[in-house]
Amino acid sequence: MKTLVLGGIRSGKSAVAETHLAAAPSVTYIACGPRADDADWAARIAAHQARRPAAWVTVETTELSGILPHLAGPALVDCLGTWLTARLDALGAWEAPREAWADALAAEVDALAAAVTAARHDVVLVSNEVGFTLVSEHRSGRIFADWLGITNQAVAAVCDRVDLVVAGQVLTVKAP
Repeated sequence: MKTLVLGGIRSGKSAVAETHLAAAPSVTYIACGPRADDADWAARIAAHQARRPAAWVTVETTELSGILPHLAGPALVDCLGTWLTARLDALGAWEAPREAWADALAAEVDALAAAVTAARHDVVLVSNEVGFTLVSEHRSGRIFADWLGITNQAVAAVCDRVDLVVAGQVLTVKAP
């Protein structure tokens, strides 16, 4: 089963995603976020780590298309927003004209969707839902929101289930 869990910041989406794999004896937790560079970020990471079962193995990477099809068991990816930020950073998208990076990013999104499809085991992916807010006055905010929407649509299309978490409550958007 492939599942996408969407929600706003602090909506409870990561905790909900973890429940989808709670019965698995071992899970590869793929952390796409940057290392803790301040106390607040470190506290977020520590809270996530404390909540996970000891048998879960953490892999820190943004190379999702390279790892997902080759895992020996279920995986939880947290989160596509930090994955996208890393990809935008790598492509120099924040400052470069869209023509310089958009095709490469589209190919990476396509490769991600293909990797989710190719994964032989359950995969649960977490992502931020940014479609309920204002359009940013800043270019970087618009780039992020536009491409996270594109990424979420591509991943949702290949997932069996899509959940939206609002205030810790789960709304099933797509069911198997």
